[in-house]
This record gives sequence, C-alpha cells and structure tokens, in this order.
Amino acid sequence: MGLTHLDRRGRAKMVDVSGKTPTLREAVAEGVVRMLPATQELIREGRMPKGDVFAVARIAGIMAAKRTGGTIPLCHPLPLTFADVELEFGADDAVRICARVRTDAKTGVEMEALHAVAVAGLTIYDMCKAVDRGMRIEGIRLLSKTGGKSDYRAPDAAPAARKGPRRPTA
Repeated sequence: MGLTHLDRRGRAKMVDVSGKTPTLREAVAEGVVRMLPATQELIREGRMPKGDVFAVARIAGIMAAKRTGGTIPLCHPLPLTFADVELEFGADDAVRICARVRTDAKTGVEMEALHAVAVAGLTIYDMCKAVDRGMRIEGIRLLSKTGGKSDYRAPDAAPAARKGPRRPTA
C-alpha cells in the first residue's frame, strides 16, 4: 500500500475522496492528564481559580473536534453528526479524557477524536497550571474506529474504555 498523502514527486497533498461512498463513521480516543493529588482535589471541590475545569475542557474538546480540518494540515473538513468528550477522575491522580466523534461522510473521524482529547487535555493544563506546573498529558491514542474500509479496536483497551462517551438518547 502506497502513501496516499504524497504525490508522484513526494510532496504532501490532500487525499482525493470524491470517489468514495459516504458511510457512518465513528472514532473513540482517550488520553490522561496526570497531576498532584491536591490539584485533583481542587477540581473535585470546584475550587480551581479559573472555574469549572471539566465543563470548560469538555466544551474545548468538542469545539476542537469541529475545527480539526482547519488545524491539522491535509485533514478534510467534515460535517460532524456527533461529538462528545467525557472526563473522569482515574487512578494515580489522573483525569481520563475520552472523546467519541461521528459523521456520515467519505473519510473517517479519527483525527477529530484525537484532536478533541488533545485540546481537552491542554485546557485542563491551562486551567490548573497556576497550582500545578508538573502536570503531564499522556497516552493520547485511538481506542476504536468503525466505518469505511476497515474497523479498528485497540487490543489492550478495557471493554468499558472501548465504548467511550455514550450515544445520545432521544
């Protein structure tokens, strides 16, 4: 299989997807922000000076998913049909970020899900850096993707982690 993002002269190009059929596509990504226990406590108690960390990071992640095509070179701008970001306190003084993104289009939404996680993590860092400059954003990865030519599931993802944010209910 050749590289689809290079032309005959080896220059980067946007892949032509005009011949593809639109299909329902979904991607789930995750990442972790590690922090001091005191930082996590401030977030839990709603005492972070910049405000509600989870609410702002969630919205930032959703906005990032919607704007991926304008941020990542050669990514197609996609009409997303769903985007959600969930944050939860995990073990080892970490916040787990999970993003689920869907579209009915000719190309996948893996980059949108990964971008959502990255920006949510950066937002957490920005909102908490005054009290904890040693935070680490780690493990940003694709957990699953469906639709298109092939599906993918991370082999080491726990069953609950593969689900990501839940589908919206009517």
